[in-house]
Amino acid sequence: MSTDLKLEAVVVPVADVDRAKVFYGGLGWRLDADFAFDNGFRIVQFTPPGSPASVQFGTAVTTAAAGSAQGLYLVVDDIAAARDELSALGVEISEVFHPGAPGAQFEPGSANRAEGRDENGGSYGSFATFQDPDGNTWLLQEVTTRLPGRVTEATYESANDLAQALQRAAAAHGEHEKRHGGEYDEQWPAWYAEYMVADRTGQELPE
Repeated sequence: MSTDLKLEAVVVPVADVDRAKVFYGGLGWRLDADFAFDNGFRIVQFTPPGSPASVQFGTAVTTAAAGSAQGLYLVVDDIAAARDELSALGVEISEVFHPGAPGAQFEPGSANRAEGRDENGGSYGSFATFQDPDGNTWLLQEVTTRLPGRVTEATYESANDLAQALQRAAAAHGEHEKRHGGEYDEQWPAWYAEYMVADRTGQELPE
C-alpha cells in the first residue's frame, strides 16, 4: 500500500470529562483541544510529551464503557525515571516489573509479574502500569533499542528524546575510544551520526 496511514489519535472512554481533563492535564500532557457543541457533543484532546499520537475523550465520542481501554502503551527510554516522575505527580503507579511469563504485562495482579527491570536489561522487557480515574490502564514500556525495521528514519520527537540519544552515543563513543588506545577521535561527529542512526532504526551499532 503506497498511502501513508498515520495513527494520530486514540479514543479513551471516560464517564466524567472534566475529571479526566484534570487528570491528564496533571500529567503535564499538552491540551490540544476542548470543543463543546450545542447538541451536547464535546471533544477533548491531549498529547503526551514527545508523542506523535494523541488521546481523545469527551461526550458522545464513543459507545465503549468508561474504563474499558486497557494496555495503552507509553514508550519510554528510562522506565525507572519515567515511573518516578509520574509518582511525583501523585499518580498511583506500580513498581517497575518484567514479565515472568509471556503476556504477564497485561495481567493486573498476576504472580507472573517479576519485580524490577528485565534481568538482561533487554529492550521492550520492562514495564510499569497506572490507571486514570475511570480505570483506563496505561502501560509504560522501556524501549532502548528498536527492532530492525520498526523505525526507518532517525527522527526525534522532542529535545529530550534527542538529548538521551546523544547521551547513549557519547557513552558508546567513550568505549570506542578506549578500544582504540584512548586517543582523541577527530572523526567523532561521523561516528556519532552513524551510531545515532543505527540506534534509532534498530541496525547493528558501530564499535
